[in-house]
Amino acid sequence: MTDRLEIDALLRKLYAARARGDLDAVCSSFSDDAMFRIAGAGQITPVSNTALGVDQYRPLLAVMIKAFKLSDHTILSMLIDGMKAAVHWQARVYSRITGTTVLTELVDLVEVRNARIVSYI
Repeated sequence: MTDRLEIDALLRKLYAARARGDLDAVCSSFSDDAMFRIAGAGQITPVSNTALGVDQYRPLLAVMIKAFKLSDHTILSMLIDGMKAAVHWQARVYSRITGTTVLTELVDLVEVRNARIVSYI
C-alpha cells in the first residue's frame, strides 16, 4: 500500500527528473499501462493529447523534454487524498522551438497505484 509520504516522495522525484530533463527517471515514475494526458489552452487553440501505455507516453515525454527546458521549478502546493494528488507548480519554460522563456503555472492531477503513477493529467 502506498501512503501519503510515499506519494509525496514519488511526485517530488518525478518533478526533479523532469526539471533536469531525465527521460528514463521520468518514465520510471509511471506504470507501464499509465494514461498521460495534456489538457491545456494555447493562445490560439486548445492543446490536448492522450497517451495510453509506455509505448505512447514515452515518445510524447521525449518530445516534451527535448522541446521545453524547465528552470526555477517550484511546487506551490500539493494536495494528496488517498491515491490521488493535485500538484500546483510553476517553472520558467524555455521553448527550444521559439527561443522564448515564459514563467508558467500548471496543475497536474495524478493517480497512483502500487507506488507508480497510473493517471497523469
